[in-house]
Amino acid sequence: MMAPIRCFTCGAPIGDKFEEFRRRVKAGEDPGKVLDDLGIKRYCCRRMFLGHIELVDDIIHLNELYGSTEKDKGF
Repeated sequence: MMAPIRCFTCGAPIGDKFEEFRRRVKAGEDPGKVLDDLGIKRYCCRRMFLGHIELVDDIIHLNELYGSTEKDKGF
């Protein structure tokens, strides 16, 4: 998983809280309450958690599905 290390807007470190946030939300807790408990107060940092979409697994799957072509190897 590639969670952001810092908030893109204010630069606050948030990477250390991402795993717990994801675990607790997956367990059924309200995302807003979890962010409050973790001390994430700024709305710019909150959007980093709420708007994060994990695309790496999809990209790896597409690469396995289609593979690289000769055209991709040249610049």
